[in-house]
Amino acid sequence: MSQASVTEVSAGQLKLAGVLDYRTGPALREQGKRLIRESRASSLVVDCSAVEKSSSVGLSLLLAYLRDARKAGKSLQVRGMPEDMHKIAQVGGLLEIIPLHD
Repeated sequence: MSQASVTEVSAGQLKLAGVLDYRTGPALREQGKRLIRESRASSLVVDCSAVEKSSSVGLSLLLAYLRDARKAGKSLQVRGMPEDMHKIAQVGGLLEIIPLHD
């Protein structure tokens, strides 16, 4: 069974970890939405460095988190995007949409 999580490790710092696929995506979607909504920070960073493997579900999650943040009046950037996610984002033209944090 796939294991994955999204947690707020400090104010405005979310950590996405594990295997991001069709089995873990729905729960991560809801957890991330709640964390973004409840965070007191106006600027958020999603750290993806602990993502072990990702299908296109991982990018769908990031896009959904971006929408959630905008809806909540917050900014969101992505840090530590793994190579597999980065390649999918590049092919799909999503690197222009997903703000990467250095």
